[in-house]
Amino acid sequence: MSQSLLLTREPVVNRNRAITANRLIAHAPSVADAVEGLQQFEQEWPRHHSVFLSLGKLVPTVDLLAWAMPDNLMVEIPAPTLAHPKTQELLPRLKAAGVSTCLSWYTADTALPPDGDWRFVIMDQRKPASPHACPGLSLAWGLKDTPAFDDAIHRGFDGAAGWFFLQGNAPAKQLSPSHAQLVRLLNLVRHNADVKEIEAVLKQDVALSYKLLRYINSAGFGLMCEIQSFRHAVTILGYNNLNKWLSLLLVTASRDPAAPALMQASIARGRLMERVGAPFFDKADHDNLFITGAFSLLPSLLGTSLADLLGEMSLPEPITDALINDQGSYAPFLNLARACERFDPTRLQTIATELTLDHDSINRALLSGLQFADSLQA
Repeated sequence: MSQSLLLTREPVVNRNRAITANRLIAHAPSVADAVEGLQQFEQEWPRHHSVFLSLGKLVPTVDLLAWAMPDNLMVEIPAPTLAHPKTQELLPRLKAAGVSTCLSWYTADTALPPDGDWRFVIMDQRKPASPHACPGLSLAWGLKDTPAFDDAIHRGFDGAAGWFFLQGNAPAKQLSPSHAQLVRLLNLVRHNADVKEIEAVLKQDVALSYKLLRYINSAGFGLMCEIQSFRHAVTILGYNNLNKWLSLLLVTASRDPAAPALMQASIARGRLMERVGAPFFDKADHDNLFITGAFSLLPSLLGTSLADLLGEMSLPEPITDALINDQGSYAPFLNLARACERFDPTRLQTIATELTLDHDSINRALLSGLQFADSLQA
């Protein structure tokens, strides 16, 4: 088990802001250390999308080949390392092994090897960049918000990598009727209302009932029997689990075609917090950790302010304290989840040290969060 590897992540999206890949940044002292850590994660490895592997500031070397790489892996080769002898040694061996490659930090004056085969090319938008004559599908990086992404697509980019979609979204508006119905259901479940009363609300929206049962029966929840009705769900699962899954449904209720990236981020945050925070809290708090992470992106998902939304819901104080005030026992774990979404690991390392968390547990929580989020969108 390697404690020197620390992972952070970014999504890769297409022109429609739909997720096409997960980008993992491996922060380690050497490629060998990165490989030693990555070899441990076969069970948690996210396989629904392609995975870009960035080695951060390291020069890619043949040490990578000591790893039996997953079929969905794509190795990033930074343009500044193309002239390095160790990278030149690696490239033909990756090609012979059938491992796809992505060229990162490409600029117009990058000298390309004659036999390069780049499926994707990442270009830093903080520098003058144009996808003109790009040797693969062009991805903009370093975009600050959604309007910047729209501009990049207008200029000819095929997609982007990064968290731009968390900024610059639609202004606040009232909850849609379907979202309001979910909030009503959440309040009923939290107050232990009679099952008949909850069923009456669900019967007003057949699509909502179907979607709830679909999520509860999805592979991500790992249930041993199929839930066939809401009454059955209450009998098998109890109100606490239903509260968690209705919260999950609220996160995934947006019909915006660009919402899947936000949904994935929300669910992955929640699962990461639930898993990494488990040793610190009683079991009764685990679902609340999940809900805190999942609800942290509701303003972007639903287009309404967090304070207004939480004002309509009956949530435990630690959740609202973390989301509104960045305080309380859950707040450090929410900040940890956010720090996992940075290319630079400095903030993540600081929080991990403060919480006395080892790198392996953070990496496993990050990967299992991605795996779980993707399983619900399959």
